[in-house]
Amino acid sequence: MATPHIAAEKGQIAKKVLFPGDPKRAEFIAKNFLKGISCYSTVRGMLGFTGKTESGEEISVQGSGMGQPSLAIYFNELADYYGIRQVIRVGSTGSLQKKIECREIILAMAACHDSNMNASLFPRDITFAPVADWNLLQSAYESAKKNGFPVRVGNIFATDTFYDPTNKWETLAEYNVLSIEMETAILYTLAAKKKVRALTILTVSDNLVTGERLTSKERETTFLDMFRLALSL
Repeated sequence: MATPHIAAEKGQIAKKVLFPGDPKRAEFIAKNFLKGISCYSTVRGMLGFTGKTESGEEISVQGSGMGQPSLAIYFNELADYYGIRQVIRVGSTGSLQKKIECREIILAMAACHDSNMNASLFPRDITFAPVADWNLLQSAYESAKKNGFPVRVGNIFATDTFYDPTNKWETLAEYNVLSIEMETAILYTLAAKKKVRALTILTVSDNLVTGERLTSKERETTFLDMFRLALSL
């Protein structure tokens, strides 16, 4: 039966899921990269689709919404009720390094964060380090290099605050954190708990140092290299 936030029945969601934040990005991926797609959920406008790749592999694409609390809702339901085994977040990110330009791809090896969601899961004297699944990370890097995609691997920052007047990211940039987004820390934490293989692949949509920025439409429809990379894993 359906969950509170996903209208799919058992068997309608594949074991491998692409996980964009933007539901319109989920729709774009499904309609442009998958065959025989079906929309299994439109609850709260958070679209979900299942289809097959050119090679015949079944893949689902599910919107997660913005922020770690929203992603956690959808991830928990996907893992607990639908039994997914692999999830790849395909999102946008803001570069914290002057040299990293828009449209470059970042593979998130680990995620710093400022989220109380992670802190609430562990004793006070423990700081859990959310990290990617190594096999997915290695495969994604090798695939990106093989296909000539502009790719970097490193640490990112998953924040709960989009409009932050403190500019705390400047300190993280000094420690070679590559970029900022809002979902990966809780994704990696929950994936570790539930034994789901997880990787975040990001495309740089803006640069906080230089001010370079893509439009919302460009973020929705032009991250083609990232989508192809995610589907190759």
